[in-house]
Amino acid sequence: MSNPTETSTELLERLQHQVALFARRAEQTRLGGVGKARNSMDRAAYLLLNRLDREGPMGVKALAEAMGIDSSTVTRQVAPLVDTGLVKRTSHPEDGRAVVLALSPRGRGRLNEVRDSRRRLMAQVTDAWTTQEREIFTELLIRFNTGLAEWHAGLREETEEQAARGTQGGTSGARTEPQGA
Repeated sequence: MSNPTETSTELLERLQHQVALFARRAEQTRLGGVGKARNSMDRAAYLLLNRLDREGPMGVKALAEAMGIDSSTVTRQVAPLVDTGLVKRTSHPEDGRAVVLALSPRGRGRLNEVRDSRRRLMAQVTDAWTTQEREIFTELLIRFNTGLAEWHAGLREETEEQAARGTQGGTSGARTEPQGA
């Protein structure tokens, strides 16, 4: 566990190392679940289908904003989902001229299979954990992911402000990160 003499720098070093290990292991397994659905849906497809399932039909721009990515990325990621029949393009219910993306019945069935497989994986990995430990870990992951999303949103706003001012160079102390990271 923790060392009472550990400095905050050492703690942050351990944290970033564990996050890096988590990212690698998540990518290795793709957190794909168990059984026949294991590794059968990539992360982008899973997140897009989940968003459409939870929030209902929406346009590309709204979907991109909800996911914190740009519209061109959503368009590229949605194309194979439309081609395979997991997502369908339909008319907007209030404006028939606009097109929205919706989860198809086939997409919903496939998403449910993958969700079940991933739930079983989580159950196996945390089998020795108490319900309280699962709840605490989940809450901390939510906080961590929310913090990362807020940080990225701030970085995007900072980049847009710099572009609007016509400056590509950063200001002193400005955060920099490769785009798409």
